[in-house]
Amino acid sequence: MSDKSPRDTLFAAADAEFGQFTFDQKVVEVFPDMIKRSVPGYTTIIHMVGQIAERYAQTGTRCYDLGCSLGASTLAMRHRIQAANVSITAIDNSPEMVERCTIVLDADSHEIPVNLICQDLLDSEIHNASVVIMNFTLQFIPPALRDTLIARIYSGMNSGGVLVLSEKLTFDDEHHDTLMSELHHYFKKTNGYSDLEIAKKRAAIENVLIPESLECHKKRLENAGFRGTELWFQCFNFSSLLAFKP
Repeated sequence: MSDKSPRDTLFAAADAEFGQFTFDQKVVEVFPDMIKRSVPGYTTIIHMVGQIAERYAQTGTRCYDLGCSLGASTLAMRHRIQAANVSITAIDNSPEMVERCTIVLDADSHEIPVNLICQDLLDSEIHNASVVIMNFTLQFIPPALRDTLIARIYSGMNSGGVLVLSEKLTFDDEHHDTLMSELHHYFKKTNGYSDLEIAKKRAAIENVLIPESLECHKKRLENAGFRGTELWFQCFNFSSLLAFKP
């Protein structure tokens, strides 16, 4: 994903009116800048996705990037996987994201085949999977449907497969939750976002992005059958977990 995207100023205008946050064309145009300046540790997570895929991709299987946006995780896997006869399936429900992701992937010269699909993850089939990546995707799925989606991912994975689940977290301890939120907001301010921009985006995304606790994620993964779940990355209220199918 290129660092040359336009700067994110979507919420900079004092008189601008916004409804709920959606991954429309305006967001697509500035998405690389937006996520880099909004999600602490995002670059590290993407880099490590490539390493994890290199280690766990199994010969003759599929790797999935669920909620692929502009294909950062797809490219990270594509550039590192060494196993033979592996393909990548990248899925996103935003037509605008998929259209731009197509351009990004077409400009990449690596030979691992990628099947890019515009589809709701709740309608997607997962099968013969050795690596599944969900980077900040589950948090946009209605909470009542998350158990079903995780269970379906588990069913479609091969033994020894790994799920990388990256999510924004909430915390049961009110003081800790407030502290992590404040540190995240300060991170965005140091990356050039104004208090106005931070407040407007928070209002737009409040009922769209619904975070859960680490304990909730671990319990859901365990109930689906995953084992060896580990928190491998956390920066403030952003995290990434590994979960394995025995």
